[in-house]
Amino acid sequence: MLSKSVHAALAAIVWSGVASAAPDAIYFNANVWTGDPQRPKAEAIAIDSGSIVAVGSSAEVRGLADAKTRAVDLKGAFVVPGFIDNHVHLINGGLALAEVDLRDATTRAEFTKRIAAAAAKAPQGQWIKDGNWDHERWGGELPTRAWIDPDTPNTPVFISRLDGHMALANSLVLKLAGIDAKTPDPAGGSIVRDEKGQPTGILKDGAMDLVAKVIPPPSDRELEQGLERAMEHAVSRGVTQVHDMGGLESWRVIELYRRTEASGKLRLRIYSFAPLADWQKAAEYKQRNGTGNAWLRWGGMKGFVDGSLGSTTAWFHKPYEDAPNTTGLTMVDPAQLLAGITAANQADLHVAVHAIGDRANDWLLDAFDQVEQSGAKKDWRFRIEHAQHLTPAAIKRFGPLGVIASMQPAHAIDDGGWAEKRIGAQRLKGTYAFRSLIDSGAHLTFGSDWPVAPLDPLTGIYAAVTRRTLDGANPNGWLPQEKITVAEALRSYTAENAWAGFQEGKVGVLKQGALADFAVLSQDLFAVVPTEIPKVKVVRTVVGGRDMFVAR
Repeated sequence: MLSKSVHAALAAIVWSGVASAAPDAIYFNANVWTGDPQRPKAEAIAIDSGSIVAVGSSAEVRGLADAKTRAVDLKGAFVVPGFIDNHVHLINGGLALAEVDLRDATTRAEFTKRIAAAAAKAPQGQWIKDGNWDHERWGGELPTRAWIDPDTPNTPVFISRLDGHMALANSLVLKLAGIDAKTPDPAGGSIVRDEKGQPTGILKDGAMDLVAKVIPPPSDRELEQGLERAMEHAVSRGVTQVHDMGGLESWRVIELYRRTEASGKLRLRIYSFAPLADWQKAAEYKQRNGTGNAWLRWGGMKGFVDGSLGSTTAWFHKPYEDAPNTTGLTMVDPAQLLAGITAANQADLHVAVHAIGDRANDWLLDAFDQVEQSGAKKDWRFRIEHAQHLTPAAIKRFGPLGVIASMQPAHAIDDGGWAEKRIGAQRLKGTYAFRSLIDSGAHLTFGSDWPVAPLDPLTGIYAAVTRRTLDGANPNGWLPQEKITVAEALRSYTAENAWAGFQEGKVGVLKQGALADFAVLSQDLFAVVPTEIPKVKVVRTVVGGRDMFVAR
């Protein structure tokens, strides 16, 4: 029941629409967490023309309806603002849904068996890609082309580790790409070699580009099918908007998004980021086409400082514990990266940059600080994508600089099973520092990095609140001092992501005037035991006032 004070506040609701017109739809008899500090709880929502026109008690909202209003009884279900995912590779994820799945392969035998099965079914000449394997699941030994060559002599295989910073090529692909013992390591990457100097098939970061050049590009129809699969997957998990960090065929994909939006077939909102190296093209594109609308926006730029922890290419101040010959790498020359950040910022583009290692994050914070100090004051909202491993000093800089910590909590419960062997216990103290970042005044936003990790906000909330690692070794939480509350995790998936995308007040909150985006869940996240959060189901997803997913 709503309190008398809440009823009094609801009585003051003024619908900004035409007084004599009824809303298009109402959703009532619900347990609504609005995300609005002024009115945190409600029972019903009224929608007109894709926006929320009233939030209040079931009786009051039903009183706005007429015979033409669509009325949906939610039967006491728990409602939250639509989840926003701060970091996905949408088309890559959609295409990967149709590829071999190696994510849960826990032995060499299972790994090779699945690839052999995929090769047996593949039409002649079709590549086997993606895969999302994780060598830590079978003890840390990197796979080699010798594992898969016997089953794939005539099938090109190029399968990525789940972080996207390392891939395995079979011998056929190495031949197609012209990679042999004499091929030098490219800038920002490395070719792993055996004791005789021959490529093992493992290519890291920039070395993967040597193969990317010979992979046949997907057809328009394949991209369309990838988008269709990705949208269905997202809305079935309560996701109403994604910040798409690009990847495959970035500019073709933006045009695909525009065609899909123009036809009215987008099922979720998209904020599209293009490669930072293309800042000049993006500036011209923005000048010609604007920045989009409430369904589809562009003008974000994504850059890279370093690689990943799992691939030992994240950039640290000190060497890796289990690879003492390296401190990681920079994917782009730092001077060139700083010039790109500066130029994109001057062109009024929104800059987000990947940084994982502590040295990468320190460098990037310095770079953002330099840009902020050297130019006219404005609302930069610079973003560090991942911000995984931070020094104590770095944690304290996010708030004062206004830099967004754009993080993906599901990575924490995966990495927690093996990260200590990479960098040792001391450096782990600043790892996935959710609690410390919030306490320091930083904007903390959440997402998945799909297809690197599952596109599932409920998994992310569970990870941030419990920090229980996937290997079961940390039932009380890995680095438990960095746990946050359910309310804080929800805010990082909603209102904080809205702020990170310059949409505060429009999405990420359920209040009058906001867009009608929300997720309906089977249980109240505040009432369920945190360890049971993964059992909560999404039963309905509404975007722009339209049911984009309803569980059967």
